[in-house]
Amino acid sequence: MNYKDYLKEERLPSSWCGGCGNGLVLKTVTQVFEELNYKGDEVVVVSGIGCSGRSAGYFNLDTVHGCHGRAIPLAEGIKAVNDNLKVVVVSGDGDLLSIGGNHLLHSARRNTDLCVICIDNEIYGMTGGQKSCMTKKDVVTITCPEGNRDIPMDVQAIIRSHGNFYARTTVFHVKHMKKCITEALNHKGFAFVDIKSVCPTNDGRRRGFKTPFDMFVYLKENFKIKEGLELEKNEIGILK
Repeated sequence: MNYKDYLKEERLPSSWCGGCGNGLVLKTVTQVFEELNYKGDEVVVVSGIGCSGRSAGYFNLDTVHGCHGRAIPLAEGIKAVNDNLKVVVVSGDGDLLSIGGNHLLHSARRNTDLCVICIDNEIYGMTGGQKSCMTKKDVVTITCPEGNRDIPMDVQAIIRSHGNFYARTTVFHVKHMKKCITEALNHKGFAFVDIKSVCPTNDGRRRGFKTPFDMFVYLKENFKIKEGLELEKNEIGILK
């Protein structure tokens, strides 16, 4: 299959804003499916609610667009019924980490054989730009106009505390993103890919970025690839 065969091309162009990172992730995931030679009936994609959650509607596969924060338990249920399926979750930080954080904890603890791809733009983009649990400290959003006072969630620590696969990458580092997703899909057990993304509409403009291009340049200049046992906050790499 060609990567385009995994897409519902009749639904393109997507509903995402110009400069959003979701489209890059969608294309990269389908390219990995092609390279791994997945058949259409071997894969199920699950998402929750949010801009990233709309990804499920563009896959030409069996997909589930579930309730807010419930993508992971839905995926676990599918895997429990048919262990032969490759079950992939594609959703955002608000859905997977904020609303659905408790499910993430226990699925990682159980080491359920899932590949969870988190498009992490550090904001609730679809609903107007409220802070999420990944919003950096001092960043201004509509729910913290004085600057965020909370410490962002340390996802790496949560996933690695149970010895699970964890990868961090960005939508700028496309080749690295593809490598992370490929290794996560090949991993037997719980695998989490944290993809740092951008939301020009409800985040970037409030933080002084004039164009989506400027946000991609920020990712390029501030995230460096590293190999090791732990990633610092501005490092990307694969831990397994």
